[in-house]
Amino acid sequence: MSGPGTAVVITCSTRAATGIYPDRSGPIIVEALRGWGLVVGDVVVVPDGPDVEVALRAAISTGAGLVITTGGTGLTPTDGTPEATARVLDRLVPGIAEAIRSAGVRAGIPSAMLSRGVSGKAGSTRVCYPPGSNGATGRRAHERGHGIAQHPHEAQGRPDGGGATAR
Repeated sequence: MSGPGTAVVITCSTRAATGIYPDRSGPIIVEALRGWGLVVGDVVVVPDGPDVEVALRAAISTGAGLVITTGGTGLTPTDGTPEATARVLDRLVPGIAEAIRSAGVRAGIPSAMLSRGVSGKAGSTRVCYPPGSNGATGRRAHERGHGIAQHPHEAQGRPDGGGATAR
């Protein structure tokens, strides 16, 4: 799978990866992306820690237009998704993370402001995160995720992308 119409979803959760409980947020995201016409494989579930960066780099190397991570953005010692994401990004796009946190707070979820998630571009791949909680993922996927999924030309640096450039 490669190109602007493709996506990879990565759930970052030790408990889901070890079978303590099923991944619920990843499948919600996959369903939303497929509903918007993107080609998406099964969710990749990895434990918190070094496997997150490995999974991100593998997803980016496929040439997918969009990589979405869910989970691992909180304040516990094992929540390392933001650091792993930052290491693979070429350019930060802080407005995405700001919008996600702001929408959560406006929806009555004050803990949304504690999310440390980051978003940006790695080459021509957009990398972003929605909240990891099931309810929040489902609600907010439809509120703003479609906007992220709709703009593949921005990441590809085409002339119709408002002057975006790719390397």
